[in-house]
Amino acid sequence: MYCPYCRHTDSRVVDSRLTDDGTAIRRRRQCAACGRRFTTAETTSLNVLKRSGVAEPFSRAKVINGVRKACQGRPVTDDDLAVLAQEVEETVRSSGAAEIDAHQVGLAILAPLQRLDEVAYLRFASVYQGFESLKDFEQAIDKLRREREERPTGKQRPLGAK
Repeated sequence: MYCPYCRHTDSRVVDSRLTDDGTAIRRRRQCAACGRRFTTAETTSLNVLKRSGVAEPFSRAKVINGVRKACQGRPVTDDDLAVLAQEVEETVRSSGAAEIDAHQVGLAILAPLQRLDEVAYLRFASVYQGFESLKDFEQAIDKLRREREERPTGKQRPLGAK
C-alpha cells in the first residue's frame, strides 16, 4: 500500500470499521514517512462466471433487476428487493469461492423469492427453470402448496414481512 501523498510503502492502521452493509472494511491509515492520514477500503471479490465463460463481479443491482421483472404488479417494495439481494449475496459468499457459476446465483434467488412472494417466485422459476408446459406450473404450484402446509403458522413471510 503506497501513501497517496508521498508514495512511501509503510503505513500503520489507526482505525478499522465495517461499512454500513458489512461487506467491506474501512481502514484509516497513517503514513510512517510523512505522517498524513488516508482511508482504504477492503472488500472480497466475488466473480460470477456466465454461460459464455466471461467472469464479472457479483452485483446486487443485477439480482434486483432480474427479480424486479418477476415482481411487477406484486406487493413487493424496493426495500424487500434490497433485503433479498443482500440475502442472495450472503448465500453465495458463504460458499467461500472467489468465483461462482451464474446458475448458482439463480438457485440462491429462488428460496428467498419464494418466501417473499409466491407469484413472483413462480414467474422467476418459470423462466429460470425453463417451464415448458402447464404440467411444469402445476408441479411447482403443488410443491408450493405442500411446503405451505408443512410450514408452522405465523412464519409465512420472514423476508420483508407484510
